[in-house]
Amino acid sequence: MEYTPPQPHQSTSYCFEVADFECFIGFPPNDVNDLQLLPSLRPFLTEHGKGNDVLFSLRVDDQTKPWPKDKRERIRVFDTGNGDTIVDLLDNGGYQYIIKDIHGRECCLLITNKDFSQCQCALNGNNTMRKFGLNNALMLVFAFASSYRDTLLVHASLVRNNGWGYPFIAKSGTGKSTQVSMWLRYIPGSDLMNDDNPIIRIIEDNVYIYGSPWSGKTPCYRKVKARLGAITRIDRAKVNSIEKLSPIDAFASFLPSCSSMKWDSDIFDHICNTIGKIIEHVPVYTLHCLPNQEAAEICYQEIHINNGHGRN
Repeated sequence: MEYTPPQPHQSTSYCFEVADFECFIGFPPNDVNDLQLLPSLRPFLTEHGKGNDVLFSLRVDDQTKPWPKDKRERIRVFDTGNGDTIVDLLDNGGYQYIIKDIHGRECCLLITNKDFSQCQCALNGNNTMRKFGLNNALMLVFAFASSYRDTLLVHASLVRNNGWGYPFIAKSGTGKSTQVSMWLRYIPGSDLMNDDNPIIRIIEDNVYIYGSPWSGKTPCYRKVKARLGAITRIDRAKVNSIEKLSPIDAFASFLPSCSSMKWDSDIFDHICNTIGKIIEHVPVYTLHCLPNQEAAEICYQEIHINNGHGRN
């Protein structure tokens, strides 16, 4: 698609390069909405029109109104862990989201088209609420717009070693960040790429993993890229061991860690197809482990050395 940034008298438009996509965000003249709401995206700020794929444009305009009630249908209300998000299906095939914070305050009204390529939102409340609303809206839009492009936004902690990226997946609180910290401490040449929401993208049959502007409680907002070496699910255990999963088990293990909308068959089918392509190229493991040095060394030996990555 082609995108023409809004004229200066209409808004100030910024381009961000995330996972080799261009994402445009426009701010109409306003005393409270501007680039200061997006500190985690500053490392991704780039010049307009560099020639990369344009993923979406989002216009931030507090004059945006909710869709008429008789032209939308409630899909669900889901708890993100940081507050509820209300989802409505619009009569034109798009979506309306109301993003609330952990205190139940409405921070953002987001309106999207069907494929999330064109979006607009209204922010509400103080500066903290506006930052929360806009960043969550952007993460949501990115996840679902990119789902059409062989791309996944993944809930994982991501370490890099020798040019290969290794995401660790698990339910919150299971120990993803702890295992990554073991790599950083005991495996030479390791660095943290992202601690909560890295991005996986397939480009010409090669699978890459990227840092992102969303990293949970750890401020790690890096515009970095690596080949995806393996995906490892963390399972707490009393003895350290690692097993490679079959394709069926790999799919079932990986799917819950991917941002998805099961009620939208187009998006969900694209996400499932992308997962299938990834596990054709990349091994998936379960690491049964304690939070110690031995677990990191066992994992490193299997997913890095035994796969030949240490020679690259």
